[in-house]
Amino acid sequence: MGTAFTLFCAGALLVMAVVANGAIKPARSFAETSRHTAPTPGISVITVFDNYAVDPALTTRWGFASVVITPSSTLLFDTGSDGKVLLSNMKKMGLAPTEIDMVVISHAHMDHLGGLEVFLKANPNVTVYIPSSFSDTIRHSIRAVGAEYRDVDGPLTVAKGLRVTGGLDGGLTEQALIVETAEGLVILTGCAHPGIVAIVERAKEILPDRPVALVMGGFHLVSASESEIDRIVHAFRRLAVERVAPSHCSGDRARQRFAREYDQYYIEGGVGNVVVFD
Repeated sequence: MGTAFTLFCAGALLVMAVVANGAIKPARSFAETSRHTAPTPGISVITVFDNYAVDPALTTRWGFASVVITPSSTLLFDTGSDGKVLLSNMKKMGLAPTEIDMVVISHAHMDHLGGLEVFLKANPNVTVYIPSSFSDTIRHSIRAVGAEYRDVDGPLTVAKGLRVTGGLDGGLTEQALIVETAEGLVILTGCAHPGIVAIVERAKEILPDRPVALVMGGFHLVSASESEIDRIVHAFRRLAVERVAPSHCSGDRARQRFAREYDQYYIEGGVGNVVVFD
């Protein structure tokens, strides 16, 4: 399964480090590993907004947002439903809005888009990558605070090692983010309206020679039956997905099922979750 990566919480709370051979060792705090105090050549994926909590010091609300830090850029994927909560959680985790270089919005639901205006007022010096199906109202709201947007029609590289899938249709057009790491691909999903399996398959079509190291975010399974969840778990195994971190709209039943299936390769998703790839 490759080399080691680390999972830990935002404040002084210590959780664990998960390594590829299944051994567990004590984790460091966020302050010890953030780029402000200890820059790393690796990649960090930090959940800053979710209705599930990994760190109880952070605020939960319905929605999802994640910050991806690479050696060359910092990206915000989705903005949750409440911009004030988003900025508050980021501040507690040592992340300033002005450090964000670009924003990717997965789809036009307010639990992913609702925090955008507040965020852009704190940092208008970004480009917001949106599916081309978005309304002109959203485009005008981005321009109104001085930011720029770019419509995404298909797979697009937004920065070194960071790609969007382009919109997938499934009742609602939605795009996902692909993060290229030394371990393989990290696929970030907002709510997976087109189907979480379809999103993983699209990522593998875009980068067919890379393994899928981790799929995280909303899997859209909160109302799914046990048989449907089983089908998706089996599809993940068929697609050789190595690790999972379902949160947001994934639902408790799906999270529990994935936890049983993936065991030590299951990551507890929620606000405060930080995964570091060396």
